[in-house]
Amino acid sequence: MAQAYSPGLTVTENIVLRKERILPLKGKVLVKKGDKVKAEDYVAETLLPGKVVPFNLANKLGVTPNLVKQYLTISEGQKIKKGQIIAQTKGIFGMFKTTVKSPIEGEVENISTITGQLLLREPRIPVQVKAFIDGIVVDVIEEEGVIIENKSAYIQGIFGVGGETTGEIKILVSSPDEVIDKSKIDESCKGKVIVCGSIVDFDTISKAKQIGVHGIITGGIDDRDLKRLLGYDLGVAITGHEDIGLTIVVTEGFGKI
Repeated sequence: MAQAYSPGLTVTENIVLRKERILPLKGKVLVKKGDKVKAEDYVAETLLPGKVVPFNLANKLGVTPNLVKQYLTISEGQKIKKGQIIAQTKGIFGMFKTTVKSPIEGEVENISTITGQLLLREPRIPVQVKAFIDGIVVDVIEEEGVIIENKSAYIQGIFGVGGETTGEIKILVSSPDEVIDKSKIDESCKGKVIVCGSIVDFDTISKAKQIGVHGIITGGIDDRDLKRLLGYDLGVAITGHEDIGLTIVVTEGFGKI
């Protein structure tokens, strides 16, 4: 089993911690300076633009691009439903009409008489930012987010996968060098962050996911188990956005240390 280790990580039982909680785009801050927040509270929200869907209307109507506007039943900026009629030819004597329906729900972004294309945009995507720590809002960044302060114990990991999470800490081992048996993970661990000793294997992680554990803190993890968990070889990469069902923080390195 390969091993890797980096010393010098911060471990302290009492620290004043400040965390920025920032939106990816400007939006609305939901709290004010001086407010007390819980980890699960939402502190800011915004709407991300929906996906743009190009649609060749001229081709669907069987007309040249410069004529598409004659047959539109919608206009730029209008909200539309999936299956709504967006264009229709007059046909011959009211018969043999060509009708075109919207392939998506959203809005009409652009109509081009040069290309004959419609640009449709899917509905905007709501994004909310959680506090993720209990504390006090010490500063508000207008339309962007907040800075939250609290007093915490602080343990810095060397490596991790999965997004930010919260949960009560539950220690399942009696010493740092103990290897956890997956039988110790039961319903009492649901929603918690469990401390698992020197190393966790794939079966233990799978059991934790099945139970509904929010996070695992462990000394080490085998790189083969990590690859099996992710479904690919991670290599050198920025982590923290993997959708694996829970969060894993490794404090020492790869292998049993």
